[in-house]
Amino acid sequence: MSDAAAVGFRQSRGWLFSPEPLRLAKADVAQLERLGHPLRMFQQGCDRIYRRSVKGSLPGWIAQLLDAGKPSWLVEAQRSDALRDVAPRVIRPDLLLTVDGFALTELDSVPGGMGITGWLSRRYGEEGYEILGGNSGMLEGFRSLLPEGGEVLVSEEAADYRLEMEWLVKELNLLGGGRWGMQSAEKFKAGNGDPALYRFFELFDWESIPAAQALAPRPDLTPPFKPHLEEKLWLALLWSPTLREVWESEVRGNHLRRMRELLPYGWVVDPAPLPPHAALPRLEVNSWSQLADFSQKQRRLVLKVSGFSELAWGSRGVVIGHDVSQEEWAAALERACREFDLQPWIMQEFREASLVEHPYYDPRTGAVEMMRGRVRLCPYYFVSEEGKSRLGGCLATIVPADKKKIHGMSDAILTACVTET
Repeated sequence: MSDAAAVGFRQSRGWLFSPEPLRLAKADVAQLERLGHPLRMFQQGCDRIYRRSVKGSLPGWIAQLLDAGKPSWLVEAQRSDALRDVAPRVIRPDLLLTVDGFALTELDSVPGGMGITGWLSRRYGEEGYEILGGNSGMLEGFRSLLPEGGEVLVSEEAADYRLEMEWLVKELNLLGGGRWGMQSAEKFKAGNGDPALYRFFELFDWESIPAAQALAPRPDLTPPFKPHLEEKLWLALLWSPTLREVWESEVRGNHLRRMRELLPYGWVVDPAPLPPHAALPRLEVNSWSQLADFSQKQRRLVLKVSGFSELAWGSRGVVIGHDVSQEEWAAALERACREFDLQPWIMQEFREASLVEHPYYDPRTGAVEMMRGRVRLCPYYFVSEEGKSRLGGCLATIVPADKKKIHGMSDAILTACVTET
């Protein structure tokens, strides 16, 4: 593992190594291999619903909600004809392994972890494991985004991921078939002769990136400047009773059923008062403030900032109801309601990941130890220019059993995945 520093291990980031990949049941692997297409169809359905709302064939509140807090030039860009038919070319869901199957807690269009997943896939593949996605699936998948090569624009805000993206670019150049480079997003100067571009920066950070407005209308930049597709609001809007027929008209039946199976029930935290006789579905309360009095047992709920915020990635904008005090929960609810007009939040039912046991190397002694922990899977789907999605690899994050939030913390195991034999 001496080359792990190439992807940032123990420099800006750290994690625990495992002597082996995570073994997944054949049925779970089969689901993962088929999931890319329904996710893409869901994203395309979201885009159509947004554009119909803009045009007036659906209620205007949908687009108004998704555009909240964004500068007018960015809203205009995502509504433009130039970007009408473009969508993110990398799709990465966050999937919890639960007793009832997968639970999808996020759908990321600008995901980190691609270099680490590529490095881990190769590392375990060289040891004889048949890695999900293949030894070089991440590299081949990323290359399919820009077949003739291109530049990866990385922001300072995403600096923790710079080393792994440098590794990815270096390996792509060794593969041949196009020249790849990496540039600072803040220093990049847009021009007519630019190569194809991969955006590795969040749109909320646009003020730090002078070229942002010039890049916005470009259809050859991926992911495109479509901030509404980077909002978690869609995970709650899927459950909106008033949009049920809209979803059924925009997303094919079996794909819609799959998304409803995966997504925990959710709500948009809208502080607008309800009629006195009405209640929030499933919560059976008349206002969000009433949730502040819920007991710890009742608070198996998760508050999340939707997007377009420095809190929207990682777990910084996530509040798990039964993991905080009643005072903290009440304050989080009040904040979510207060910020609705500029920074919407969503709430979802909590899903608990199942417990697994997996080995890791103790970083102090080098001895193999066992962790009893919970798993988050991050499969990476790459969409070709023809619109076909392909699984390039799957990153498993295993955290100690007492952790409610699952992310790449220093005491988490990061590993690749294989099929259980």
